[in-house]
Amino acid sequence: MAVGTGLLDTYFKITERGSTVSREVRGGVVTFVAMAYIVVLNPLILGSFSADDATAKVDVLGNILPINQVAAVTALVAGLMSIVFGIVANYPFALAAGLGINSLLAVSIAPQVTWPEAMGLVVIDGIIIVVLALTGFRTAVFNAIPPELKSAIAAGIGAFIAFIGLVDAGFVRRIPDAAGTTVPVGLGIDGSIASWPTAVFIFGVLLMGVLVVRKVRGGLLIGIVITTVVAAIVQAITDVGPSMGTNPKGWNLSTPEVPGQIAGVPDLSLVGDVDLFGAFTRIGVIAATLLVFTLVLANFFDAMGTMTGLGKEAGLVDKDGNLPNVGRALVVEGTGAIVGGAASSSSNTVFVESASGIADGARTGLANVVTGVLFLAAMFLTPLYEMVPIEAAAPALIVVGALMIGQVRDIDFSKFEVALPAFLTIVVMPFTYSIANGIGVGFITWVVLHAASGKIRTLHPLMWVVAALFTAYFVVDPITSVLT
Repeated sequence: MAVGTGLLDTYFKITERGSTVSREVRGGVVTFVAMAYIVVLNPLILGSFSADDATAKVDVLGNILPINQVAAVTALVAGLMSIVFGIVANYPFALAAGLGINSLLAVSIAPQVTWPEAMGLVVIDGIIIVVLALTGFRTAVFNAIPPELKSAIAAGIGAFIAFIGLVDAGFVRRIPDAAGTTVPVGLGIDGSIASWPTAVFIFGVLLMGVLVVRKVRGGLLIGIVITTVVAAIVQAITDVGPSMGTNPKGWNLSTPEVPGQIAGVPDLSLVGDVDLFGAFTRIGVIAATLLVFTLVLANFFDAMGTMTGLGKEAGLVDKDGNLPNVGRALVVEGTGAIVGGAASSSSNTVFVESASGIADGARTGLANVVTGVLFLAAMFLTPLYEMVPIEAAAPALIVVGALMIGQVRDIDFSKFEVALPAFLTIVVMPFTYSIANGIGVGFITWVVLHAASGKIRTLHPLMWVVAALFTAYFVVDPITSVLT
């Protein structure tokens, strides 16, 4: 073994976890490809091309975040935090801007304050998360979750990421309210696949399924590459073009075309453009505090649930379903909110798409370092990686979802006080598009049913605390209306 490889093996415990350097590198690449869409999607959620655009996300003063600048800081923070997480926590869980928090910022928070003030609230949220992790409270809550509920969280995340893949690829679509039906979603367009991009997605699912069942090394990465090539050929022949919200049969996010240029210089002007306490002056202490509470609870349990599911899938948990040295991981993850807010990329958290790399063999933080380096390179190579359409990456999410849903085998569905909380945890995640919502409903139901069935003494005190916090979380809007 070469000296360099030996040092990597010793530090990251690669052999100890049954992996190899090549598997870690391959897994890191797969995770990046599965997550790369965030550098395109996050700017579309937070940023705008012009304040005059009818769909512009303007703050209370009518200002916007330029899309190209958001893309640059999104890749920068994802790269830095993924590398730090890999080195410090030594888990293959990559970080990037969380989709729930960025939507909350764009839709609910920014219209009340300025963008720097909104990002200041994210920084405060991150500081609170880090303090809770350093005091051990976050780890204590993590370890207090019953094993069956942890399995339900992992299975629910599997269902959630599969649903993300189906929706992103256009296989499942929202039916417009004007369609005259009470059915919220349907297959493709009018019950038919009806588009070349979705057909490419189906090809990718079948291809990756075959590669996995044949136990081909790097099957997911090979599948993504081949599906991208097929997508480029289909685009060249059919010229379906991008969706852009007006062409339902087009490609979502990225069009698989050979770019005119490969590299460009990133604009990092948004780094440091943050106002830590301005929101408290603008909208009042009570209103700003409630916004921070919402951010904290969403961040707190989104990451905890994701790490639970990823840890179980990677086989890194102990017999009680707990991750060793999870305290360090939770501190670094909380720091992702601080750094993300300070750079105006939104809170960065553990990404569920890391399961794609885990499914391809990643078991250590070395895979995260690889993913992070690729994100940093993405700042300069945006035109190149944008060639990979979401329809080529989404099949990996379906395959990984199929693998993760297997965690239901550890749930005793013969006991209804276990079955209902587990079931609700699993289905609420995809149905509400939120990991935190699924965990919250599961916690509350678990506490109520165990108390009602005479098993109140089996409940860890922190389960009561968390259930109460989630109850407040779910009714925060009515509380805000009353108090303000």
